[in-house]
Amino acid sequence: MTKLAIPSPVITTIPVHGSEEVFPVRRVYCIGRNYADHVIEMGNDPKESPIFFQKNADNVDISGKFPYPPQSNDVHHELELVMALKSGGSNIPEADAYKHIYGFAVGLDMTRRDLQAVAKKGGKPWEVGKAFERSAPMGTLTKIEESGNMDSGKITLTVNGDVKQDGNLNQIIWKIPRMIAHLSTFYDITAGDIIMTGTPAGVGPVVKGDKLVGTIDKLNPLEIIVV
Repeated sequence: MTKLAIPSPVITTIPVHGSEEVFPVRRVYCIGRNYADHVIEMGNDPKESPIFFQKNADNVDISGKFPYPPQSNDVHHELELVMALKSGGSNIPEADAYKHIYGFAVGLDMTRRDLQAVAKKGGKPWEVGKAFERSAPMGTLTKIEESGNMDSGKITLTVNGDVKQDGNLNQIIWKIPRMIAHLSTFYDITAGDIIMTGTPAGVGPVVKGDKLVGTIDKLNPLEIIVV
């Protein structure tokens, strides 16, 4: 019998600022509709609870380049605070949530908006619009000991020097402790998991050649080129 040749999985890692350490990614959880102004701009009700979905670990990319993906003519940027976990569990109390955080980074949830819209209209999952190759560009991680709890701070994205997204982390609807506690009721979250915490208003399309710069107070900026 011929043995099936299965490639060994490649572990995606994120560099840690000021260190030779790298953070191996296990899972990528994303929260949507977590800033009221973005909920409104997308035509939804800000009184409704945020929603959760996942990207794949190998969607994370640190190359600084974002290849415009196939099967889409409307790819949008969504700037987000990313948190990385050093431990976890199930049914974590909100009061214990920060104990499990390793650090934070600037990230982008790149979205094939046209494909997402078709999926939403049909009541189908969003993966085709969200979980595609290199759809999660990220910057280096900053340890929580250096950044603090990141419960406030400017979050800004420019495209070719023009400000497109401009908000504050204190506008997040479900705060960091609630996100961790909520996720842990559905999943056994653990070291290596990252959580993308939602995006402020101002999302919009990108085209090849665009330069995106995402900044969040206390963290290293993220710069990418759309290719």
